[in-house]
Amino acid sequence: MNLPCRLVKSALACALASACAMAHAATPANTGMHPVAAIQDTETPAQRDARMAWWRAARYGMFIHWGVYSVPAGVWHGKPVDGAGEWIMHDARIPVAEYKQLPAQFDPTQFDARTWVSLARAAGMKYIVITAKHHDGFAMFDSKANAFNIVDATPFKRDPLRALADEAKRQGIKFGVYYSQDQDWTAPGGAAIGGHWDKAQDGDFATYLHTKAIPQIKELLAKYHPAVLWFDTPTREMTPQLAAEIVKLLDRYPQLIWNNRLGGGYPGDTETPEQHIPPQGFPGKDWETCMTINDTWGYKSGDTNFKSTTVLLRNLVDIASKGGNYLLNVGPDSHGVIPAPEAQRLRVIGQWLAVNGESIYGTRPTPFADPHGSYSATRKDANGKPVWVPTWDWRATQRPGKVYIHLLEWPGTSFHLADATIHATGAYLLADPKHAPLKFTQHGTRLDVQLPARPLDPVDTVLVVTTGTRVSIPRQSRGL
Repeated sequence: MNLPCRLVKSALACALASACAMAHAATPANTGMHPVAAIQDTETPAQRDARMAWWRAARYGMFIHWGVYSVPAGVWHGKPVDGAGEWIMHDARIPVAEYKQLPAQFDPTQFDARTWVSLARAAGMKYIVITAKHHDGFAMFDSKANAFNIVDATPFKRDPLRALADEAKRQGIKFGVYYSQDQDWTAPGGAAIGGHWDKAQDGDFATYLHTKAIPQIKELLAKYHPAVLWFDTPTREMTPQLAAEIVKLLDRYPQLIWNNRLGGGYPGDTETPEQHIPPQGFPGKDWETCMTINDTWGYKSGDTNFKSTTVLLRNLVDIASKGGNYLLNVGPDSHGVIPAPEAQRLRVIGQWLAVNGESIYGTRPTPFADPHGSYSATRKDANGKPVWVPTWDWRATQRPGKVYIHLLEWPGTSFHLADATIHATGAYLLADPKHAPLKFTQHGTRLDVQLPARPLDPVDTVLVVTTGTRVSIPRQSRGL
């Protein structure tokens, strides 16, 4: 992952994150400049809609950051290391030879693919994306292209990606993989944001790409048939010409969905805001917020700063109301166990979705113009821009014939809308098994719905307003 400034303490780490973002932004975005046309350049709108249909309907997925970095778990030579767990080699400036001793200690005998996939399913998640290789260069699959992998270099000797891909298929969940195509801190020539710190890392980037990254991407596509390929941290090393060589592979899999972090000017399919929810989403684009449950992606034993279930559920609803997906991360430990606080929160969200999933899956963005927040007059982000401060009053999603109003803060005995650009024909609470009709009045764009004195759910009670005509979506709220 990129290194979010607000999750780390050092100014250097923030600078590295900014450098990565600048490298991505600096690549040409004009599709006419692509040396090889990607599927996004050639498909029709109808073909794109068909390819993206399952992903748009899913709304909610599980990110899994798991690797050999879970062995030190954020501690090196007895001292805690600032930053995310999977960045420990970079942040502690660990020599390559020393880091390569970690796989001998990595034996996750408690890993069970059925347990993990069952948790994702119980959480209401519709797809999984797991780190096949992170920036440390260690492959979490049986790679014939490079021996620095979980089968060849650890006592575990098993391929967890194979087990997860098979189990996801059995349980009806889409399977995806993350692959760090640019950064590789243990392979000669692999990029490292901020520069190399060990002569063993020196080498030619193109040689690294041709001898390790591209062969491993070939393996992932051919062996595991992922529905999603999630790239990360593009650098200036990834020229349009080198990126085109990867695109040639991707084009062989016409149903594949891949994100905007390949580099070389290729925009991919999805925008990927990290650790935050954009105030307006990305109107007219497919997008996905990836976020941690605590403060790290990869496991850190000392990180117990877990977001509450209320915060996580509100994030999901906020993202869905803006037409995006929520890719929520778990960081299993070196034994192969997803931390209990993370699993517990996911199950609670799953219980809510079991009742209210209709208001999330397959929905479209809000039909209302209320931004539910404002920019702070005093607080600035790492780039010096005003911070968006959301208000957690309510959100809305929709599908033909229904608008779902998520009451995050119970308004009392009535809910009032002044700009209801819909024609209401009925109202009820989604969690009410009888769907008993609620009284309502509508005069032009003014809509008032009478509510019971108490919410049915303390976090989010969903009010369903049925509509007799097509919902009119304000221009600024339009999504895909």
